[in-house]
Amino acid sequence: MKNKGQTVRHQRWIMHMDMDAFFASIEQLDDPSLKGKPIIVGGEHRGVVSTCSYEARKFGVHSAMPIAEARRRCPHGVYIRPRMRRYAEVSGIVRETLSRFSPLVEMASVDEAYLDATGLERLFGPVEELGFQLKAAVREATGGLTCSVGIAPVKFLAKISSEQRKPDGLFLLRPEDVPGFLENLPVRAVPGVGKHFAADLAQLGVKTCGEAARYSEDFWKRKFGKAGTALWQRAQGIDLREVVPWTPPKSESAEVTLDEDTRDRDILRTWLLRHAERVGASLRRHGLAGRTVTLKIKYADFRQITRQVTLSSRVNSTKTIYDTACAILAGLELADRVRLIGVGVSGFEAGGPSQLSLMPEPKPEVEEKRHGRLDKAVDALRARYGRDAVVRGRLFEGVNAISVGCVKKKSVVDC
Repeated sequence: MKNKGQTVRHQRWIMHMDMDAFFASIEQLDDPSLKGKPIIVGGEHRGVVSTCSYEARKFGVHSAMPIAEARRRCPHGVYIRPRMRRYAEVSGIVRETLSRFSPLVEMASVDEAYLDATGLERLFGPVEELGFQLKAAVREATGGLTCSVGIAPVKFLAKISSEQRKPDGLFLLRPEDVPGFLENLPVRAVPGVGKHFAADLAQLGVKTCGEAARYSEDFWKRKFGKAGTALWQRAQGIDLREVVPWTPPKSESAEVTLDEDTRDRDILRTWLLRHAERVGASLRRHGLAGRTVTLKIKYADFRQITRQVTLSSRVNSTKTIYDTACAILAGLELADRVRLIGVGVSGFEAGGPSQLSLMPEPKPEVEEKRHGRLDKAVDALRARYGRDAVVRGRLFEGVNAISVGCVKKKSVVDC
């Protein structure tokens, strides 16, 4: 019997939830005719695979693979451009569902999250039962999407555990089983150990965490610095990181890999407007505005540059974001044909000094307010009638140049 006032210490449990083939599964959910087919979500001709269905993985297709290689391996696959707004919408549903189980939920990405399940046995029973309840709740809330869950005493082991029973599985790693689990775990499976680091470790004859644990912490620190210390800790099952609840985003951006490399500034400006629309709408939807507008360009030879301007006040109107990005582009002498172009807005915090720039700001505050009223009207129409209900004039006229299919019954607004 515990003494009066004694604190009960619960076993620490961290849960990692990973949605199964998230983007592809949403496409199959929204279009049942795609079920059972090899779905590859990514650029049509270029870029990389964002996600693919398990049917496509049987042909060797995987995330981050170049689309060209995916087409070679799976020519009969169904290739779909990403619908990021839809994926973000479902991600929000998942996040809200997880918050019903614990106040400590950390979204690691759009399709995965950590949840601190310590002490929740009193509410949901054994932690394994909690995992099954969570899986069922996610499936119901999303209309049928599945997730895999890993449960362990620390964060990195929870993430690795969620990979053990994919798809639609659950794996519980108890504290007493951690040493045996780590003994034969490949170091490549440890988050943070990339291909090059793993190759360096192989040179030392270290391929598993068990082999890494046989060397001292000082040895690893001398060899690889902070990365070596982190490896030693993981090999011992140590991970002091806490589950950090959701925090507001620090930036919002959009980018595209073009179907063909180009120096045509009209095409580039058209894409800047598309990006400005997407970024601006997202900022307004979340009640955010930023002072720094960033232009990102990747050339045909994969060289990448970013240029940015910091304005005197925070903005979120499509027109101001677009004008600023165009001004940055106008000041660039394109060194090569452009492969990728993107726009971002950051600096959501208020105040702070303006960045000195020879480039004049595109619009004063009064203009930003006027554009804001137009955006509000456009946002309202799209919320009611769909994203394609209203199209800005430049996009309507340049639709063929950027390979975007026309949609009937569009309204055209001047931008």
